[in-house]
Amino acid sequence: MNGKFIGGGIVIAALLAGAGIWYTQLYAYYEPVAFTPGAEIALTPIIGTAPEVILADNVTGIDADSSPLRFRACFHTPLSQGMLTETYRVYDKAEPLIAPPWFDCFDAGKIDTALQTGEAIAFLSVADIHPGIDRVIAVFPDGQAYAWHQLNEKLKEDPNARLAD
Repeated sequence: MNGKFIGGGIVIAALLAGAGIWYTQLYAYYEPVAFTPGAEIALTPIIGTAPEVILADNVTGIDADSSPLRFRACFHTPLSQGMLTETYRVYDKAEPLIAPPWFDCFDAGKIDTALQTGEAIAFLSVADIHPGIDRVIAVFPDGQAYAWHQLNEKLKEDPNARLAD
């Protein structure tokens, strides 16, 4: 009889721990991002290394202090893909990361498919925004755009490289 109580207690504790982990992964650490002066949407030009602020409206984003990879943003830009490709660096190995389900403007699957088919074009926003992490922006023909952070080649080749900086 006591074994049933102990077993039940273990099951209840496991369920509570699972619910806590689920909540922290999807909700706990995310905060809205304020795109104020100095933190606007920017792209790195073909000539030069300093990112330049671009025109963007309806910007919404999320980020978390717990990981530099949790940044996501959705916005619109009036700049055409043609103008952007002539002015800013294209990012060849863009891999959009999945956003929490409640941040519904960011659909990583749709963005990835559009990048693979050439409908969307990815650009380097900021290289090494955190050591080993780049900010990438994908722009669709209608001006809809999405931003995220992803591991750059330096960190993919040597996972300990960020510790050296």
